[in-house]
Amino acid sequence: MDGTLLRSLTPSVLGILVRRGADFAAAEDAVQEALVEALRVWPADPPRDPRAWLVTVAWRRFLDAARADAARRRREDRVEEEPAPGPASDEDDTLRLYFLCAHPSLTPSSAVALTLRAVGGLTTRQIARAYLVPEATMAQRISRAKRTVAGVRFDRPGDVATVLRVLYLVFNEGYSGDVDLAAEAIRLTRQLAAVVDHPEVAGLLALMLLHHARRDARTAPDGALVPLAEQDRGRWDTRAVAEGVAILRGALARDRLGEFQAQAAVAALHADAPTAEETDWVQIVEWYDELVRLTDSPVARLNRAVAVGEADGPHAGLAALARLDASLPRHTAVAAHLHERAGDRERAAVLYAEAAGKASDLAERDHLTRQAARLNTRLGR
Repeated sequence: MDGTLLRSLTPSVLGILVRRGADFAAAEDAVQEALVEALRVWPADPPRDPRAWLVTVAWRRFLDAARADAARRRREDRVEEEPAPGPASDEDDTLRLYFLCAHPSLTPSSAVALTLRAVGGLTTRQIARAYLVPEATMAQRISRAKRTVAGVRFDRPGDVATVLRVLYLVFNEGYSGDVDLAAEAIRLTRQLAAVVDHPEVAGLLALMLLHHARRDARTAPDGALVPLAEQDRGRWDTRAVAEGVAILRGALARDRLGEFQAQAAVAALHADAPTAEETDWVQIVEWYDELVRLTDSPVARLNRAVAVGEADGPHAGLAALARLDASLPRHTAVAAHLHERAGDRERAAVLYAEAAGKASDLAERDHLTRQAARLNTRLGR
């Protein structure tokens, strides 16, 4: 078989599927499956029209995947609608299940995705959003993880780092709206800290406590999002802040810095400032430098650009932002904020409106829409 022919046909077949309504990621997967099938079938039975054959097979694969995805969503919806379970025993094996799902035969990313779905209770859509990938891609990743562990003995627990990643993502999902989910993540991390002596476990617990301390101040009575700089700091939970800072200090004293400790240090600096204007942004930039060194995370780089804009001025922040991928979630919102601080209200208003259109969270979308409307009013529009 001529592999060159298959490679030459791939872009046009992919384009046809996209024009028929398939999203790009799902179309790519379907075309790849069609190419594998062609390699199997064509040597014995070459088609008269290779392009039409590939389009037909790829489209069927896409439809099969779409139907399976729709069926999966219906199952997830039914599970969410089920009534709460009745009384159970006092024994809590949740943390043990987290370790068992983080099976050594899985890659860390697959183990995290499987645990979030099987034990953490997150939907495939929520997990995909956390990983910044299409939902169909995440569904396939979880399916592959399930196939990998099918038939293996769950008698070898995974490592602490994978479990920490799961707990962090569960907390983040809860912090964006579901308070009980965030509280459950804190409870399990406390359990983990009681049995595992590791500075990153303490770092994660400190980070959760410091963020959760601001929970009540994050929204207005009407449900509107309140940015950190505008929050009533008198509503912050000072007891949780004090506990988080104490735990963080103990972890940092061990001189084994990790990403959760670095993130907690940033949160502690925000908590330590009596007002937003008194925030030590220079130190926050330094901690983000450490976080970027540890993780090379694009999200950390985006947050660093915000901090640079506060420490060194909006133009410096915009320069840092210009080096990042514009498709990053919240990139446009950050650009809007920095342009407004730089005095370019007209550009900021356009960017706020654009960011609102990209926001997946309703509260965030409403906030960005109000920001755009506020500037447009000042501009006399």
